[in-house]
Amino acid sequence: MKEIVVLSGKGGAGKTSTTAALAGLGPDKVLVDCDVDAADLHLVLAPEIQETRDFLSGEIAAIDPERCTECGLCAESCRYDAISDDFRVIREQCEGCGVCHFVCPAEAVDMSIRHCGHVYRSETRFGPMVHAALGVGEENSGKLVTDVRNSARDLAESLGIDLILSDGSPGIGCPVIASLSNADLVLLTAEPTLSAVGDAKRVLDLVDHFRIPAVALLNKSDINPELGDDFVDYCGGRKVPLIGRLPYDQTFTMAQIEGKTAHEYDPDGIGALFPSIWERLLERLGG
Repeated sequence: MKEIVVLSGKGGAGKTSTTAALAGLGPDKVLVDCDVDAADLHLVLAPEIQETRDFLSGEIAAIDPERCTECGLCAESCRYDAISDDFRVIREQCEGCGVCHFVCPAEAVDMSIRHCGHVYRSETRFGPMVHAALGVGEENSGKLVTDVRNSARDLAESLGIDLILSDGSPGIGCPVIASLSNADLVLLTAEPTLSAVGDAKRVLDLVDHFRIPAVALLNKSDINPELGDDFVDYCGGRKVPLIGRLPYDQTFTMAQIEGKTAHEYDPDGIGALFPSIWERLLERLGG
């Protein structure tokens, strides 16, 4: 089984649009949205949810008003200011450290497993998809990304599918590291702007650290050709081959409005560039 992860570093560089356009090409695959903090691949692929599972992670405190003597030790000890003036736990601020439970002389604080979101197994017009939604203000997104990817691998094995295509998380933090682990190939999508190029270089540093091969795709290549050429040269110096250039085109926006991929919306225009990009991806992947 092989897995391709699409990354960009900077948001808005075309990562999800690229993933969606590639989703309908090539052999059968399991699709994954690893951007659990702000998932948007579903906006284009319109998945029909087949199965929903709770995501539980960490703990959260709760104060029993019947047992609480309002001594104030919990509020004094909580460094996150998660105890209100009327001695209730403010969910959005509670880190689940348990210090309130530890210091309470009346044993009025209970700790319970925290419900942080949901994991979904869905069907799309391009095949099965695994995605998730993190609750408002919840954390542990790296752990949820790992859960989503493990579920996708289990699903692929059960269906006899040998390929996974993942829309990775933005940035270079914990969710991206969770998106990368054990991947076989990274498709780095970048645009020729200073912020995007700087973030893309950081992603390449991270990819190198995990010794994962990478290829690059330059999106909106005509908005700053000089900077784009510099980035391509930089990738070449790091032995990261360029597998395509996409011009700035409002087709991507129009396709998203209609809930389509660029390849579906404009197969003879901008969409015609993706089959060759996909073929180069498979070549780098090994067949």
